[in-house]
Amino acid sequence: MKPVLQLALDFVNLSRALKVAEEAARGGAEWLEAGTPLIKSEGLDAVRAIRKKFPKTTIVADMKIMDAGRIETEMAAKAGANVVCVLAGASPETIKECVQAGKNYGVKIEADLIGIEKSELEKRAKEAEKLGVDYIGVHIAIDEQMKGKDPFERLRKVRRAVSIPIACAGGINSETAASAVKAGADIVIVGGAITKAKDPEKAARLINKAIARKRSIKTTLFKRVSKKEARKVLEKVSTSNISDAMHRTGDLKGIEPVSGGLKMVGPAFTVRTYPGDWAKTVEAIDAAEEGQVIVIDAGGVGPAVWGELATHGAIQRKIAGVVIDGATRDTGEIRKLKFPVFSKLVMPTAGEPKGLGEIGIPVTAGGVRICTGDWIVGDDDGVVCIPEDKVAEIANRAMSILEQENRLRVEIDRGSTLGKVTELLKWEKR
Repeated sequence: MKPVLQLALDFVNLSRALKVAEEAARGGAEWLEAGTPLIKSEGLDAVRAIRKKFPKTTIVADMKIMDAGRIETEMAAKAGANVVCVLAGASPETIKECVQAGKNYGVKIEADLIGIEKSELEKRAKEAEKLGVDYIGVHIAIDEQMKGKDPFERLRKVRRAVSIPIACAGGINSETAASAVKAGADIVIVGGAITKAKDPEKAARLINKAIARKRSIKTTLFKRVSKKEARKVLEKVSTSNISDAMHRTGDLKGIEPVSGGLKMVGPAFTVRTYPGDWAKTVEAIDAAEEGQVIVIDAGGVGPAVWGELATHGAIQRKIAGVVIDGATRDTGEIRKLKFPVFSKLVMPTAGEPKGLGEIGIPVTAGGVRICTGDWIVGDDDGVVCIPEDKVAEIANRAMSILEQENRLRVEIDRGSTLGKVTELLKWEKR
């Protein structure tokens, strides 16, 4: 079959889903998917509403059926779906029930391989094909995408195993849509790269162009990165985005920027010193590597352990910034140097270089335990710390939040408000 662009409407508000669907359809989104969050939020009325607005469009109901195959397939079909999704991890009996109900009600069945271990992919795909499904779905879950997992390796394995059409989903954008087709996808499923775009019509048209030409088209958003690429993403997102991505945690309480308008990103290089003893902080400037952020635990009190001369040295060493759970001074000069310094206290009095303390050990700053290698991000709102082993995931989640906010901003600027766009009253906890 000719490659098809399918739009995944993974919203929780039907009104927003319909608006984006209308724009994306003008850009060439041929199939529209009522995503699982939308169905769980709005029920099968979501499918009915999409069918009413798009009477001739192929509509996919991502039911993720795991049991009661017949009745759930029947429900989706009667609501107006053309394609109904069952999990490939469901029992053979459930998949058979979906297939039979699909025949009875004139809908196609897709078996979704989401959650299936890589070693089991080909086996499960073949089994589903034998059971009579019409499509196989190769799907990297959103939570897995945030860890930088690539769907195309899985897609190639499945393509070799089955002859029926394959749908592929997993953070696909204009740069990767062509790769999906080359790897064997017949149906290219795109979510955030369209639904979070400022202009969904333009985004859909661009992705369709990439699919038709089988050529990558560069984008700056809607990418998911690995650990080694995380810095580029962290430089784009805010500490607020990161805090949201970390479930409102990670912020260093009481640590504030000395200068406004500066961004700081880098892995931590930790220093523990005693109140007013600035010897180890100066030694850390020579020991830290280019691009690191020096994090100083001075017990949250004065006297100052950082000042103008230390800042000059850090600039020469290309240090990314400094965080001080203690005091700094010479802030007027530091502002002129435009070097990112974040400190709990500011005072004119310096301590003495006694040489007490340690470098490179776990420290506490702003109430957060920080190890050398953890990632530190600072901006006008303050400082957050990301554990080293979670940097790719949190960077990706923060970028996803930024993308979502970009779309919300457009909807608000069209004459709405945040409360209206998000239907806030509907979601208040009862």
